[in-house]
Amino acid sequence: MSAGLQGAPTATGVSPAAARPPTAQSAPPAIVRHLGLVEYEPTWRAMQRFTAQRDARTADEIWFLEHPPVFTLGVSASRAHLLSPGDIPVVQIDRGGQVTYHGPGQLVVYPLVDLARAMLGVREFVSALECAVIGLAADYGITAKSRRDAPGVYVEGRKLASIGVRVRRGGSYHGLALNVALDLAPFSRINPCGYAGLQMTQLSELGGPRELGECARALEPHLRRTLRLAP
Repeated sequence: MSAGLQGAPTATGVSPAAARPPTAQSAPPAIVRHLGLVEYEPTWRAMQRFTAQRDARTADEIWFLEHPPVFTLGVSASRAHLLSPGDIPVVQIDRGGQVTYHGPGQLVVYPLVDLARAMLGVREFVSALECAVIGLAADYGITAKSRRDAPGVYVEGRKLASIGVRVRRGGSYHGLALNVALDLAPFSRINPCGYAGLQMTQLSELGGPRELGECARALEPHLRRTLRLAP
């Protein structure tokens, strides 16, 4: 997903969830789901339903999965960044940011988090996702960094993970896409995240794991820590 924020709360438009006092101590244990290879659009709709139906008693969830090949465009994305999609489907969605690619071998993570309960603002939430990936990379001896001007995680200027989120009623959905061991060629059909010429990289090329299950298990404790999730 391309880097970007959508639905950030404002001082004059605080949602019911955002108005709740923080209750991290009494939060129900977070639920982790490993969904395997799943189609993009049904998963997106499931995130929307979850977020629309959740309340103060709903446990946060983390969904680990991968998608069949698909390009996704953020709510205000320019189609000028979609260069030659060919036979890969294009889906316009409701996250922030521009265009990105998902495909097998990429670990997609959807944290469905009550941000008020976690005491995280939207930008803090994005930073927490970046820090989790940076911590994972460090576990494998890889030095990764975030950039203030372009959300995501980078290794020597090449993008390792993309972030694009939506916040509705104080709950987050969408999330991050971490390149593990996939065919990177489809990224050449777009301007990734709206940046012409942006090069991508992946863990398997940097000495990290090739197996998504291993990567998900290694990333989970970092996400729990940075997102302040109930154990």
